[in-house]
Amino acid sequence: MAELTKKERMQIPRQPMPEQEALIRNRNFKEVNLGFTEELARLEAERCLQCPKPKCIEGCPVGVKIKDFIALVAQGDFLAAAAKIKEDNVLPAVCGRVCPQEEQCEAVCVTGVKGDSVAIGRLERFVADYEREHLGMRPVNLQSPSGKKVAIIGSGPAGLSCAGELVQRGHQVTVFEALHEIGGVLIYGIPEFRLPKEIVHAEVEALKELGVDFRTNAVIGFTDTIDELMAEEGYDAVFIGVGAGLPYFMNIPGENLNGIYSANEFLTRVNLMKAYRFPEFDTPVFDVKDKDVVVFGGGNTAMDAVRTSKRLGAKTASIIYRRSEVEMPARKEEVHHAKEEGIEFVMLTNPLEFIGDENGWLRAVKLQRMELGEPDASGRRRPVPVEGSEYIKEISMAVIAIGNGSNPMIKKTTPDLEFNRRGNIVVNPDTMKTSKKGVFAGGDIVTGGATVILAMGAGRTAAGAIDDYLKNGGW
Repeated sequence: MAELTKKERMQIPRQPMPEQEALIRNRNFKEVNLGFTEELARLEAERCLQCPKPKCIEGCPVGVKIKDFIALVAQGDFLAAAAKIKEDNVLPAVCGRVCPQEEQCEAVCVTGVKGDSVAIGRLERFVADYEREHLGMRPVNLQSPSGKKVAIIGSGPAGLSCAGELVQRGHQVTVFEALHEIGGVLIYGIPEFRLPKEIVHAEVEALKELGVDFRTNAVIGFTDTIDELMAEEGYDAVFIGVGAGLPYFMNIPGENLNGIYSANEFLTRVNLMKAYRFPEFDTPVFDVKDKDVVVFGGGNTAMDAVRTSKRLGAKTASIIYRRSEVEMPARKEEVHHAKEEGIEFVMLTNPLEFIGDENGWLRAVKLQRMELGEPDASGRRRPVPVEGSEYIKEISMAVIAIGNGSNPMIKKTTPDLEFNRRGNIVVNPDTMKTSKKGVFAGGDIVTGGATVILAMGAGRTAAGAIDDYLKNGGW
């Protein structure tokens, strides 16, 4: 392909992502986005201006060499492009699907100043899938064994990223996972239609081939404490990446009625335990077929829950959010897909009370209209109740998706580990070191609920600091 001028590159429109039709996909759990073809990928890659000082790399929490891998895509060398990404990102097929590129690398893309930014995430997904489908998950070069042992607590994005970095540096790495399957939030939290589980399994298998040891059903703080791992089992360092899996509730009357789920429980039942295939799989979930379901919240988890409800056969599936759509933290793509699939959005509305029947089952919710006032601490305009605007909405199931906190188990069993008032572990942000020597932490257990790529960035930062600690012993 002949070299294009900057003007010619700017004239190429952003390539649309092929996807399932909305009224077909809202009845199945297959992936919504179908991925670029080779032709679409090369055309999209040609849009990159190959900036001398690319801002997109600064916008990437793990520092992927974006300019370089996109140049390789444009040349048609997709396997080299995949290898280039994996120099910095051990989970490219995951990140290409679920990371909010529009707020990170794509947000600072120069092409986006006068038009649409380059579809960096979609290209990352394409090359990762191409490598897996044509060559399998290729091993990387490992450094010679160091003789040091590292325990990783939690197999979510922070833990997997940290494990991948450390095993490549020659350390013996064991990942402890509380549940029966590896992947953390990638497995139990994100639905199949956004992140197929085979993708996560393939990424995990690649880490196993590198030598990472995975142990499931291991609840650290219960089966073993951090002190026991270090003093009795001989681990030289520990990384805590347990996420934020303790659901928040709204603390309103009737919240304990049957038919009300936390998003954490609802999505775990469906995603990890495959409740949508009951009785083939043992775990049931509330039968929403031909019933009215509401989800409270405005983030990606709320979108996942409401779109899952629709796929389970709900007659109506609604988002109820106390602010306006402008303030919703969910990705724009997820909101767009939800609307296409028939999800109803009820904005500026807040629940006051859940109403049950004589048998303790949910039958309705009392709601109140809101209006936006002055900005609060988050920078978003605070919702203010509209007097006299209360009304009743009949529903059969509700899902609470207003955020998660940290599980207190590690806090209770590790008294010399410093936590803040929200229950998050306090770390040095440059090294992820905690108050306890040899112990590092990162991801949602440190920041509270955030994104997959930020957790991965924390895991990678911690891995560098752990490697330095194991070599030099300084704290």
